[in-house]
Amino acid sequence: MPSQKVLEAKKARVEELADKFKKAKMIILTEYRGISVLDDTKLRADLREAQNEYMVVKNSTLSYALKEANIEGFEGNLEGPTAVVVSYEDYVSPSKIINDYAKENDFYNIKMAMMDGKVIDIKQVKKLATLPSKDTLYAMLASALLGNIRNLAVVLDQTRQKLEENA
Repeated sequence: MPSQKVLEAKKARVEELADKFKKAKMIILTEYRGISVLDDTKLRADLREAQNEYMVVKNSTLSYALKEANIEGFEGNLEGPTAVVVSYEDYVSPSKIINDYAKENDFYNIKMAMMDGKVIDIKQVKKLATLPSKDTLYAMLASALLGNIRNLAVVLDQTRQKLEENA
């Protein structure tokens, strides 16, 4: 039987994870079996750079944390070595980074994901990975808005020029 100190540490870890899961926009479970230390370090750095968290968690701890956060649907995917990616900002960056890594490495698998509290399957994660990043979407929106304003300015200027010619 574990000591009281060990049990308290485990409970604290479960509560910490549950809080992260409650705040998360996106959670991705992966099977990291076979990843080298060098690749793991690079993957963590890429995820961290995009404001995501990557952690290896025992399945039992993960199970308790998911229950604590009232997240259901992961039960059948908590077998084997599990790494968790948590994103508080967006859906695309973690999906893109994990999907790209899984494409390059046959041994690395996406188990399942959660988006806004709803479980999604691997196909949906792969679809998210094909979307442009949030910054790219903002740039596209700004370009579209500026294009319309620019067109309006040209039409108004042409109208002004016609009025001056007729006057």
